Amino acid sequence: MALRPLTEEERAAAREKAKQARTVRAEVKEAIKNRETSIADVLKRSETDEAVSRLKVTDLLMALPSIGEVRAEAILKELNIAPSRRLRGLGIHQRRALVEYLQR
Repeated sequence: MALRPLTEEERAAAREKAKQARTVRAEVKEAIKNRETSIADVLKRSETDEAVSRLKVTDLLMALPSIGEVRAEAILKELNIAPSRRLRGLGIHQRRALVEYLQR
């Protein structure tokens, strides 16, 4: 099924929506980095905020101080979470395991 072509106004609106979503995700990662918010708070926010729910778990982990790409991958592997998983795709047990792991 082919999508209908977008008008210039629709395209501009979509660009603006995408820009706002990227800004929200960047603010969340910055807040995590500066320890202004917790992973549990971000997971709770992802239930209602579409932009946050599309944040990859890997990116969220790498926003934490002292966690790089290798350690983030190791955490995901230990918790049986796919590297491509986004916050909205996490199950309740995966969310709980992630919060518990990071609180150790």
